Amino acid sequence: LRNRAMPQSPATPVPRRHAMPGAARRREVLHFWGNLLGYQAVWFIAVIGAGHGWAWPGPISALVFVAWQLRLSDQVRSDAILVVAALAAGCVVDGVLAATGWAVHASPAPAIPAGGAPIWILGLWAAYAMTLHHSLASLRRHPWLACALGTVAGPLVYWGAGRTWQALAFASPAWHGLLWLAVGWTGAMAVLIVLARRGLHETVAVGAEGRIDAGDPS
Repeated sequence: LRNRAMPQSPATPVPRRHAMPGAARRREVLHFWGNLLGYQAVWFIAVIGAGHGWAWPGPISALVFVAWQLRLSDQVRSDAILVVAALAAGCVVDGVLAATGWAVHASPAPAIPAGGAPIWILGLWAAYAMTLHHSLASLRRHPWLACALGTVAGPLVYWGAGRTWQALAFASPAWHGLLWLAVGWTGAMAVLIVLARRGLHETVAVGAEGRIDAGDPS
């Protein structure tokens, strides 16, 4: 009997099972560092610019950063809500700080409202909101830690910005303004983390519904 060569089917490509998870992990790492370093860049631009009397570099860089992060985000609605909430919180926290005279911001105008929070610092509030689903996402699992961070780090950051880059100056006694910042940032972080956790739960719920619908043969 002759050995007849069996017809061979075209080679089926072997699926690369680990390619996508690896690529997704790299994208996640790049996004984390882009978000973190991008926010830090906005912070330095705004603070140093304000200390030199330039009010607009901060808000412009914040606008670019927020738009860039929204384009990359898979939680656009929640991120947008956080930005709006952070802007409102900034109007209150820095607005009271300015109105009471507990601190004087560099480059105080333009401000929202007039005589209130300078626009350069509101840009920082908006940029900070864009970290809560991204480079600072771990704070969503630890709301008390987030509030403690606001209590301690909030006043320290303002103090450092004033002492190092002359972005603001505290009136004497300085503890009045620092105490207000501790209270204001604690409350702001509580609200922002609640909103971030709610947005996370909504995203998870929508994703679960999508997977169920995809598996439904009807």
